[in-house]
Amino acid sequence: MKRTWTALTMFGLAAVLASPTAAQDKSAFTAAQREQLKTFVRDYLLENPEVIADAIGKLQEKEEAKKDQERAVTIAMYRQDLVNPKEQTVIGNLQGDATIVEFFDYNCGYCKSMYSDLLQVMKADGKIKIVTKEFPILGPGSVTATKAALASRNQRKYSEFHQALMNYKGALNEAAIMTVAKGVGLNVEKLQEDMKDPEFDKLIDKNRNLAKELGITGTPALIIGDAFVGGAVGKDRVLELVAAARKKG
Repeated sequence: MKRTWTALTMFGLAAVLASPTAAQDKSAFTAAQREQLKTFVRDYLLENPEVIADAIGKLQEKEEAKKDQERAVTIAMYRQDLVNPKEQTVIGNLQGDATIVEFFDYNCGYCKSMYSDLLQVMKADGKIKIVTKEFPILGPGSVTATKAALASRNQRKYSEFHQALMNYKGALNEAAIMTVAKGVGLNVEKLQEDMKDPEFDKLIDKNRNLAKELGITGTPALIIGDAFVGGAVGKDRVLELVAAARKKG
C-alpha cells in the first residue's frame, strides 16, 4: 500500500512538472528544484520499477469499480427487460426467487461450459430461474441456431432443443442444427417454416441493443441481481452471486 502511494505521488509530481500551469508559472519551482524533482522521480522509478505496475493496477481497479457502478445503474434501468421479458424463454424454477440472466451464443465453447455449470447451479438450488438471452455473435450458424431455438417453442420443445444444442460437439451449421432438431423430436419442416418469422430478427436486434447498453461484447455474460460477470466463471462463483443478490433483496 505504501509503495503504491509512493508511486502515485511520483506520478503526481511528474504530472505537475509537465503541466502547462507549471510551465507558465515559473514561481512554482525554481529551475534547479524542477531538475532535482525530475531526477528524484526518474531515479526512484528506475530503482523501484515494480511501483509502476502497482500504480497501474490500482488505477485499473478504480476504473473497474466505476464501470461496475455505471453498469449497475444500467441494469436497474432495464430490469424488466432482463428478468421479466415477455418474448424470452425461462428455464429452471419459473417461480424462483433468484434470477440469472445469461447472454450466450450456441457456437460459443465457453457458453457450453457455463451451461454445464448452470445445470449444477439449478440442481444445487431449486429456487433459481434462468432467463436465456440469445446473443448470436459468432457468425451465420449462430443466428440460424438462435432462430431455430426460438421457433422450437411453437412445438413446445425449447428446453430439450436448447439442451441438445448446448451439448452438441462441433460447429453448428444449418445441417447440424436440423439433425439435432430431428433428434429431439421436432418436426423439421415446420421448424424451418417457423424460423422465417420476422419477430425473431427483431428479438435478436433487441438483445444486441440491450447488450450494447450493458457493455456486453462477448459470451457468456451473466447478470445476477445488480452484478455483472463475464466468462465461464463456474458454479461456485454463480452461487456466491445468487446469495449476494438474495441478501440485497
